[in-house]
Amino acid sequence: MIKLIRVDYRLLHGQVAVSWTSNLNIDAILLVSDTLKKDKMRKQTIALAKPSGVKVVAKTTSEAIEQLRSGVTDKYSLLIVCETVAIAEKIINCTNFKELNLGNVSFRKNTTKFSNSVYLNDQEAALIQEMVNHGVNVFAQMIPDDTKHSFK
Repeated sequence: MIKLIRVDYRLLHGQVAVSWTSNLNIDAILLVSDTLKKDKMRKQTIALAKPSGVKVVAKTTSEAIEQLRSGVTDKYSLLIVCETVAIAEKIINCTNFKELNLGNVSFRKNTTKFSNSVYLNDQEAALIQEMVNHGVNVFAQMIPDDTKHSFK
């Protein structure tokens, strides 16, 4: 059962590993990235952040969609962390889950600040607006104790 879909370019780090997993009683984290598998150093860093007793799996977007559609993830209390807004939009569309947490979308050239940790370019903002128009509750929230900032 999906508990939360989150966008965080860092994928797995202290905030996700501790705050969200304990708050939502997560027993599995699905990291969705099309670049992680090729980055040995990044994989090692992420492995260090793995919370005890929580299964962590990294998949490409197509692999994640395949697993979610197959039902293999249904037995878990699942947190899905997507590297980008575009990946999250694909995951939302495949699951029909109606919430998206924007945790960390880094500053880049030609982005606009939407919250302290969320910077979106025009394409990302359009994807967010499209999701909101389709009934997805999109919000920025770093950790569970922070205030939710809705993108409605």
